[in-house]
Amino acid sequence: MISKGRVVILACFAGLGAMMLFFYLYANSFQGDLDKVIVSVDSIKVLDENKIDKRAHLDVRFNLQNPTSIVLTVSTINYQVYANGNNIGEGHFTTEDIPEAGRPALFANSNLTLPTTFDLVNSDQIAKEYSDITTGQPVKYEVKGQVTIESFLTAIIKDFDLSFG
Repeated sequence: MISKGRVVILACFAGLGAMMLFFYLYANSFQGDLDKVIVSVDSIKVLDENKIDKRAHLDVRFNLQNPTSIVLTVSTINYQVYANGNNIGEGHFTTEDIPEAGRPALFANSNLTLPTTFDLVNSDQIAKEYSDITTGQPVKYEVKGQVTIESFLTAIIKDFDLSFG
């Protein structure tokens, strides 16, 4: 015969396991919604140029559209920029060190623009692209990367490949 104490303990563990399974399935049910977020590039502009150090800072503005009914945040954007087909470097945007409540919110059915500063360093491999960008010549940009989108229970990493200009 099984004692009442043992039945209670087994019931508690079974309930705890069922609750953990419920939260796991519930959290993963939002991943399809997070994948619906649309990433685009609003603009790429020269902020300043340091001719002595052969560097320029570019303002890269990402626009995220949230067509879902939940509030989301963006913790990281890692990207590479191509100008006229040549890789000119990589950039990063991160809010990982900020608590989720303090991060820029991507509200339900709305847009969010996130500005980042891209450090463009002139080199022999990209001298023509550097010159075209800093002198205001027409440049066709391509931005490839990954964005980490988070909800209150789950997160996904979404790839993007965008053309601009």
